[in-house]
Amino acid sequence: MLIHFPPRIAVICGPTGVGKTTAAIEIASALDAEIINADSMQVYRYLDIGTAKPSKLEQARIPHHMIDIVDPDEPFDAQRYAELSQNLVYQFAGQGIPVLVVGGTGFYIRALIHGLFEAGSGNSEIRLNLKKEADAKGTVELYHRLCECDPKAAARIHPNDAFRIVRALEIYETTGQPISTCHQEHRQAPPRFDVLIIGLSRQREVLYERINRRVDLMIEEGLIDEVKSLLKRGYSSQLKPLQSIGYRHIVDFFEGRLSWDDTLQTLKQDTRHYAKRQLTWFNSDSQVNWIDADHLDKMIDTVKAFLSP
Repeated sequence: MLIHFPPRIAVICGPTGVGKTTAAIEIASALDAEIINADSMQVYRYLDIGTAKPSKLEQARIPHHMIDIVDPDEPFDAQRYAELSQNLVYQFAGQGIPVLVVGGTGFYIRALIHGLFEAGSGNSEIRLNLKKEADAKGTVELYHRLCECDPKAAARIHPNDAFRIVRALEIYETTGQPISTCHQEHRQAPPRFDVLIIGLSRQREVLYERINRRVDLMIEEGLIDEVKSLLKRGYSSQLKPLQSIGYRHIVDFFEGRLSWDDTLQTLKQDTRHYAKRQLTWFNSDSQVNWIDADHLDKMIDTVKAFLSP
C-alpha cells in the first residue's frame, strides 16, 4: 500500500451551530473515513447535550476519536490533544484510513497542525503580578489593557478568560510583541501534515437563528438534568468544563444568579458571541477554504480529490 508522507488530513471547521457534525458524517461515509474530534469540550465524559456531542447513533455510523477520553476533573490541554491526535493521524495513515479532523476549537486544530507556540520560559514574575491583579480587580481591566496592546488577540479571547488574558499580556510585556503576531509567525512554520482546511459558512442571520434553535433543543433534550447529574457526581461547578458555555449558565440559574428567562437569553447571546469569535479566528487563517454548509456535494468532491492517492 502506498502511504503518503507527510500524512494527508482534511479539517472540517467553522463556528458552533453551523452544521459541522452532519456534514462531516456524510463526508466520512462517502470516503470510508474516520473522524478525530477537535472540540475542546467533547473530550470530557458526561458532557453530552451541552457540547452537542455526536449521538451514539452517529458515532456508531462513523468511528469518532478524541471523544469521552477524560473525566471533567482531569487536566487536559492543547498540548495533550496535539500529542494524542498526532498519534492517531499516523496510525490511520499507516492503515490507509482517510482522516477528517472536525471541530470548532481553532487552537486545538492549530496545535495539531503546527504544534504549540512557545515563547521561551516566559516571565514568572510578570505572570504572577498579572494573576494577582486579576484576582484583586477582576479580568475586565486586564481585558481592556489587552484590547489596547493586542486587539487581534482580544477579539479571540472572552473577557472572562483570565488564563488566556494573563498569558497574552505576559507575552506582550516580556517580548514587546503582541501574542497574535507571535502566533501568526508560528502559523507560517511548516505544518506537520499535508492539510486541506474547509470552513463551513452560512449567512450570519441564518447562523444565529440556528444557534437560538439549538439552545432551545438542548433544553428540551435535558441539559438541566445533565448539569444536575454532573453536580451529583461530585464535580465542582468551578471546574473548567462546567464553566463552559451552557453549563455555567445552568449553574448560575441553580444558584439564583439568573432568572430562567435571563438564563435562556444570556445563553443564546453568549453562544452567538462565541460563534463570532470563532469566525474571527478562522477568518484570520488564509488556509481555510470556505464552502457554504449546504453544498455537501462540493465538500465531498473537494475532500475526495485531496485525500485520494
